[in-house]
Amino acid sequence: MSFSCHRATRRGRFRWRRRRCGPPSGRYAVDEIKEIADVTFALAGNPNTGKSTLFNQLTGLNVETANYPGKTVELNLGTTNLDGTTIAIIDLPGTYALGAVSEDQWVARRGLLDGRPDVVVVVVDASNLKRNLYLVFQFIELGFPVVVALNLVDYAAKLGIKIDHERLSEILGVPVVPTVATRGLGVRQVVEEVVKVAKEGYKIERPRLLYDDQLEKAISSLTEEIAVSIPETPFGIPPKALAVQLIEGDSEFKETVQKLERGQRVLRSAAEVAELVKSEWRESPEALMSRERYELAARISRDVEIKIEESPPLSERLKLVTVSPRSGLPIMVTVMAAVFAAIYWLGGLLSEALDSLWGGAVSPIIGAGVYSLFGEGLVSRVILWGADAGVLASLSVGVPFVLTFYLVLSVLEDSGYLNSLAFLSDSIMHRLGLHGRAIIPMITGAGCNVPAIMSTRVLETKRERLLACALIVLVPCSARVAVILGAVANLAGWSYALSIFLIELGLIGAVGMSLNRILPGESRGLVMEMFPIRAPSPKIILKKTWYRFKGFLLIAFPMVIAGSLVMGILFETGALWRLASPLEPGIYWLLGLPAVAGVALIFGILRKELTLELLIALAIVQYGPTAQSLLTFLSPLQLFIFALVVTIYIPCVATISVLGREVGWRRTLLISMFTIGLAVTVGALSYRVVQMIHGVWTLG
Repeated sequence: MSFSCHRATRRGRFRWRRRRCGPPSGRYAVDEIKEIADVTFALAGNPNTGKSTLFNQLTGLNVETANYPGKTVELNLGTTNLDGTTIAIIDLPGTYALGAVSEDQWVARRGLLDGRPDVVVVVVDASNLKRNLYLVFQFIELGFPVVVALNLVDYAAKLGIKIDHERLSEILGVPVVPTVATRGLGVRQVVEEVVKVAKEGYKIERPRLLYDDQLEKAISSLTEEIAVSIPETPFGIPPKALAVQLIEGDSEFKETVQKLERGQRVLRSAAEVAELVKSEWRESPEALMSRERYELAARISRDVEIKIEESPPLSERLKLVTVSPRSGLPIMVTVMAAVFAAIYWLGGLLSEALDSLWGGAVSPIIGAGVYSLFGEGLVSRVILWGADAGVLASLSVGVPFVLTFYLVLSVLEDSGYLNSLAFLSDSIMHRLGLHGRAIIPMITGAGCNVPAIMSTRVLETKRERLLACALIVLVPCSARVAVILGAVANLAGWSYALSIFLIELGLIGAVGMSLNRILPGESRGLVMEMFPIRAPSPKIILKKTWYRFKGFLLIAFPMVIAGSLVMGILFETGALWRLASPLEPGIYWLLGLPAVAGVALIFGILRKELTLELLIALAIVQYGPTAQSLLTFLSPLQLFIFALVVTIYIPCVATISVLGREVGWRRTLLISMFTIGLAVTVGALSYRVVQMIHGVWTLG
């Protein structure tokens, strides 16, 4: 079996249509890839079953992505080839259920209902079969041909669990294939079963999945009415599946049915059945159906699981250590300190090496080329701001700090430690109106706020996403960390740098608790699986790191270049100086900074990592060549205040752009103005407090 990604792209057809029509919507992209495939299957499962690893094995992570209009969660699309059969793969967002509560669930369901794949491959965790069968039931109910990939069978064996996959296949009526996705075991067999089911149908009889007798009777009565009143059900799902969705009160299906000719009649009947369920079982239909599915999953799990006497593996013992507050909290502090130390030391070394290489080998060539084409005038100098300084800034921050952070993040993620971190931080995050899962986007924000904001899509409510986005913009990204560590720590001292981080931490807590009280609603509880601490796969870590870093470059790199060109135009034409004079009285009175620092702060919204470079460039013009050392025209306290303000206010135009797409432009404007006001206020107070306590320019 050979693996590839998008044969259609290589033929030129898919890429040409994307260029012409712009980023494709979810359904459009799925239709495109289906046109060039003999068989199409969707890959589904919760985020912790190894679904993404299986997709990586099939596509090598070289994938196309598509968004549904108005949604930020992506579908990943790829192809593979089995003995001459072209197979298209639709990788659905990882989800535990197929409701429409969060964006990932909505997109997963619409990817299925709109795309109508020939087969759905549901990846389940063999070590936690009871929890994972819930999603399998939902796909079977919706009438999709299903193949179950029973993943992590090796880890289940270490826990003393063996699954009789043949018996499970007999009970469910669908093929079940044991797999170990990290090693590629069973991957070919999964694809072979997909092709067989797509072309020949099932080879085994499909039993009906039955619930409580009285509940089945209530569902059957509505199913019969739907079969008569709505011969063509929405999306072609079975009448029983539609009956279950309506009884559970699914808003999307209710809106669809309401528009049909006899839809109102069916909805009235569904409401009557729902009321009957409430009166008979004294719980909501949605809760009852969930409980019934879990009880069915428990019965099936007991039937197919074979217990083997085994001592708990080291990975399981490590998990218990990392989630226990007594041992877990010191471990968490140690891990976080190690993460930032790795970013600082490794990132710093890489940054110095890149700066040296660029200044000695690349920059002279670019300069010579630009000057030979455009002469030594204004145009050349402006172009070099983008082509030389802009590219260097992207690389000197992006490669050393963002790339290093993504590498560390991939290690933490694949080792399973992020789950422990989410569990430990849940009580703290609840005070901020969030739950433990939100800690992961916030940690990601330490690398770059752009992907961190995008990752808030996994949170279930708009309130949680808005809260998380507002707090993420306060998390110092690698560009701001470079300002703090590269200038403040090295020139003014570690006491100043540490003070900035502590102030930031306090602001995040204060803002989070305040917004939690102001915004209507409340955070949901944390329900998540806990996974063992395991040795990550170097190959998968490198692939994940590159995939994330590539996404960062595609979003941030153009914005940094554009921001550099704007700054170049303003600097080279002298427009910056016309801004400096009016700023001088206010910026000095508020923050104790010279006018050139005020100009650098204003244009730091374009690119935070260039605020120091712009500050030095402006200072050289005003104070002469000696201003190359920041301490010749700024005191340690002024440098501290400058970096503090830079760290607090809205990171950059790239962050503003993605924030606008995630929470809307009105909220983005409010968040931006709030952070700017907060930065000036905290900077002014800090300036006066430090002066009062420590004298003129020192912290001690």
